[in-house]
Amino acid sequence: MQSKSMRRKNRKYLNLQWKSSLALLLLLLVTGACDLFRFKTETEEADDLVIATVGNQNLLRSELSFIKSESKSEEDSANIAGRYVQSWIRKQLLIKEAGKSMAFDEAEINRKLLDYKYALMVYEFEKKYVEQNLDNNVSLQEIEEYYQVNKANFSLKEIIVRMNFVKTEKESSQNRQLERLFRSQNKKDSDAFKTLAVNSGANYFLEDSTWIKLDDIIINTPLANHPNKVELVRNNKLVITDDDRHRYYFRILEYKLQDQVPPMEFVRDEITKILINKRRIALVDQLQKEVYNRALEKNEFKIYE
Repeated sequence: MQSKSMRRKNRKYLNLQWKSSLALLLLLLVTGACDLFRFKTETEEADDLVIATVGNQNLLRSELSFIKSESKSEEDSANIAGRYVQSWIRKQLLIKEAGKSMAFDEAEINRKLLDYKYALMVYEFEKKYVEQNLDNNVSLQEIEEYYQVNKANFSLKEIIVRMNFVKTEKESSQNRQLERLFRSQNKKDSDAFKTLAVNSGANYFLEDSTWIKLDDIIINTPLANHPNKVELVRNNKLVITDDDRHRYYFRILEYKLQDQVPPMEFVRDEITKILINKRRIALVDQLQKEVYNRALEKNEFKIYE
């Protein structure tokens, strides 16, 4: 029987072996990520290094070639490589366990793999065609026409406003002047208020024509916890409120409530995306028809009854 001292020495030796192997693996991964990770040619395949093994499945260094483009440093390369190796090992162990526990129809699996392969090929072909032919420019007239026809589909889910907002230090010497200009109905005073707000405000939003979600503009202000925001916008044109450190000025120019139709300006970007996506679908449909009609003219397929 081995003595306790001998067993301790063996454990230390095994630990050193394991650490040395791990260090060698990381060195290979880092080195490969920086300079050597690339796909091998047929003549180089025999020289490809094995990084990990599960059963009779090997993970080759060439399979980690993507790391070079994704990593920013040697340390980053090592981290990405380590995660990939662990992920690969877990996946292979699950495949191995699945093979033990279940009976698989190899023909059916192969059929599904081919279906996926061909679907991916078609997807990439259609994607390239769309990228080459898609016009991303959408005119204001197109947006307006779509908006008029589909207004009901843009029902609001939250309150939106056109609003001026200014946040200042509570003890600011400019607050008295700001409040005077803020309450004035004079156009010159309104312009002067905006100028003073820009120069002295800690934060501000002064775009008169821009619609914005109410919750987005009152976040981190005392109004964020208001119990009835519908009544807030209905009954107030001007609001001045404080917290421990700051004073907040809100001028509500216009509002739209939940379930109302938003102005076109608020949904313009959304409509643009919808119209571009419609063009994308139309291009794919056009491509499919062109390929089909071309094959039909050349008698490249037959239908048997």
